[in-house]
Amino acid sequence: MTQTPGAAASAVHPPSSQLRRVIGASLAGTTIEWYDFFVYASAAGLVFGKQFFPGLDGTAALLASFATIGVSFIARPIGGVVSGHLGDRFGRKPVLVGTLLLMGLSTVGVGLLPSYASIGVAAPILLVALRMLQGLSAGGEWGGAAMMSVEHAPPGRRGYFGAYPQIGVPIGLLLANLVFFAVSATTTPEQFQAWGWRIPFLLSIVLIVVGFWMRSRVAESPVFEELRERRSAPLAEVLRGNRRELLVAIGLFVANNMIGYILIAFITSYGTRTLGLSSTTMLVVGMVGAVAWGVFTLLAGRWSDTWGRRRTYLIGIVALAAWCFPFFLLFDTRSVGLLIVAVVVLAFGLGLTYGQQAATYAEMFPAPVRYSGVSFAYAFGAILGGGFAPLLATWLIAVTGTSLSVSAYMFVMCLVTLAAVLALREGTPAEREAFVTAT
Repeated sequence: MTQTPGAAASAVHPPSSQLRRVIGASLAGTTIEWYDFFVYASAAGLVFGKQFFPGLDGTAALLASFATIGVSFIARPIGGVVSGHLGDRFGRKPVLVGTLLLMGLSTVGVGLLPSYASIGVAAPILLVALRMLQGLSAGGEWGGAAMMSVEHAPPGRRGYFGAYPQIGVPIGLLLANLVFFAVSATTTPEQFQAWGWRIPFLLSIVLIVVGFWMRSRVAESPVFEELRERRSAPLAEVLRGNRRELLVAIGLFVANNMIGYILIAFITSYGTRTLGLSSTTMLVVGMVGAVAWGVFTLLAGRWSDTWGRRRTYLIGIVALAAWCFPFFLLFDTRSVGLLIVAVVVLAFGLGLTYGQQAATYAEMFPAPVRYSGVSFAYAFGAILGGGFAPLLATWLIAVTGTSLSVSAYMFVMCLVTLAAVLALREGTPAEREAFVTAT
């Protein structure tokens, strides 16, 4: 594989002001995208059962609410394929602007959606439709943001700079929990159920404006600029020539996404419904977990530049596997202090299996098909991992009567990712640098 000097030069030595702008836009964009995504997940655990599935009993309504989270993952591969193809053909920047607008408008739509009491069965149908649009957006968002950061980054620091779009996930989770916490603290339970839950969704319109402004000012990826004249079918190429890389990349994400959604969407409902803790307490616990996840994600990106991607992944997945059972044993004590310990240690494993993901994926796929490859792998890893994790976790507890069944589910997903980590081929730092800018 040859390397074009212009691509290497522009990618390795971007102006510092441009690099800061790219990192800021990638971080802001993914934060906004995932704020929107997690506001939905929080609302599914707290209010959607009563608002959109009132004919079902408590557990069945919660299962239906969590099922609407899962349906978005059906749309994510479609979003990943379409966005990846467009991003490899026409550029990362326009696709990123489009995914941001689609996510934001879909989120505002949920905030304006009438309840079942107002329009009947049309309410849950429209809810699922809007969630599918969110899935289309999420499927294409991450790959573009990650590639923009990695392809602009200086040599030897792609893990660190690639971690910035990654920490948009825990920051988005933190913002979602903060907004829900503020709204629930300033409204009565009746007001929150009646209209307060809509406020976090409607606030997304402000974030759309900010994110659109930031992304419109970002220069196109220097690697893509060298490929602009190329005409190809990127997805067909990646499926034909990079099947092994796709399978490994999918496996790398399975455990992280599944366990991430336990933290994101499941523990709030589990803590309030099963353990009898207040929603305020569980939102605070979720916020602590989000902060810890963000810190360890950024550290993992930096460490992977020094230790290597594979070694960082290995430490992270072993930590996650070892913590699956202690996590719920601590949770079931109902002690707030032990709950915080549980989520902070979990966040360590999540961070070390996530921070280096952007750089790892970029180094696995050649530049002409990179957006398609990483988006495809990310979307399918999300389906196999987190797509229906809250739903399955709720079902497991209902059937078995114990949270340890969820621990066993988490552990099995860790074994899948461990196999992918062991299969990951990692070149020398010099080989990784040459490959990520090769055309």
